[in-house]
Amino acid sequence: MSSGEMTLRRFAHGDLRPLAAAWTEAAPADAITPTRLRDLVLLDRNFDAEGLFLAERDGRIVGASYAVRRLVAHAGDDLEPDTGWIPFFFVIPGERRRGTGRALVTAALDWLRGQGRRHVVFSSYTPNYVLPGLDADRYPEAHALLSSLGFATIEHPSAMDRSLIGYRIPDEVAERVAALRAEGWYLGHPDSDDLVALIDLAGTQFNSDWARAIREGVVSGSLPLERIIIAKNPDGQMIGWAQHGTYEQVIDRFGPFGVLPSSRGTGLGKVILHLTLQNMAALGAHSAWFLWADEGSVASRLYATTGFTATRSFHILRAEL
Repeated sequence: MSSGEMTLRRFAHGDLRPLAAAWTEAAPADAITPTRLRDLVLLDRNFDAEGLFLAERDGRIVGASYAVRRLVAHAGDDLEPDTGWIPFFFVIPGERRRGTGRALVTAALDWLRGQGRRHVVFSSYTPNYVLPGLDADRYPEAHALLSSLGFATIEHPSAMDRSLIGYRIPDEVAERVAALRAEGWYLGHPDSDDLVALIDLAGTQFNSDWARAIREGVVSGSLPLERIIIAKNPDGQMIGWAQHGTYEQVIDRFGPFGVLPSSRGTGLGKVILHLTLQNMAALGAHSAWFLWADEGSVASRLYATTGFTATRSFHILRAEL
């Protein structure tokens, strides 16, 4: 064990690779590469190096915490001025139980407080997050530390997975698809003109971050339209959609997915979901997975009946400042 004094400092040039290596040592089951850490954190439009704290001992990075607040509005002009986020913190195994984690998180909280924030959320920051919350089963010490600092769970989402090996669309779903198309429904890939209605549907009826992801993915070329399935009723109204490969170009990652509330319970969501799974398998995906389904929600029940199983659960936590 190192014996030198532990010091805290801010992120500086040259820290990226040792920071990624320390993260991977601290959380080998959630390892990260320097490139992915760069893209999700350093190149985030709200990144401020003053909020990224590093713990050092004997010249080596042994832990980190990251605090962020909005510099660019997510939608409209809302900078969420009362809210700050801590998307991650970690401490390598040999450094634990020495007060390092508490010092790192406290530094992040103090910085957010100094930025005028009134509460802080761990860790569901958008647009970029590695995990939606804290996996308390995998990281019980981190959960205990955050609880001792006043954090309480506000949401409890689950990650779910489904194999696509040997997938075929169920006969009853295929029959329903045929019946809807015979009635004049459009079920298939969007064309460029459809994107206006799709982005409006995603942003106004569901989540502004979903609209951003669609827009930026299409413009950058990282989201081909063949990865999106839309549903339009016989009047041409966009009712729902699903997509995959949206985030970090991971073709197996499913979502976002949404159906207008007025059409829920009609089986349309099941149709769109299966058409998307069929499309994923056709494009070579071996599985479908996502990080966030609200526990006990209609969507999570639909996923379960479609063959998805919960693989991890997360705690989204909040503390007052």
